[in-house]
Amino acid sequence: MFENLQAIGVTDTDKIEKYTLRTEGAYDILKIYYKRDKREMFARSEKFKYPRQQKRVKVDSGTGKYMNTTEIAPTLRYVIEELDAIAKREVKETDVKKKILGDLRHLEKVVQNKIEEIEADLEKL
Repeated sequence: MFENLQAIGVTDTDKIEKYTLRTEGAYDILKIYYKRDKREMFARSEKFKYPRQQKRVKVDSGTGKYMNTTEIAPTLRYVIEELDAIAKREVKETDVKKKILGDLRHLEKVVQNKIEEIEADLEKL
């Protein structure tokens, strides 16, 4: 029934609780969360990485200038449609301030990890 989810290896569709989708650089990161069993301490999740589709768009028809842009991959779009049908996701108005603060905290962690990685590489030299 859910061909696109089965194509990426998701077979336990009745246990899907929610999903998140974010963009990091030239990739879209899809994370699927499953319902937690009573004996499990943490909920199980799977992460999938999709490259963004590259497009050239004409921005000025008078001068013929083009601009490179990216958009979500078509295969990911089909997977999201199936996930919406499964999770019966309600579109909620999220507090913009909370979303921005969450994104900022995530960025801080990513940058800190990268700094530590570079410092470790420098120590090896």
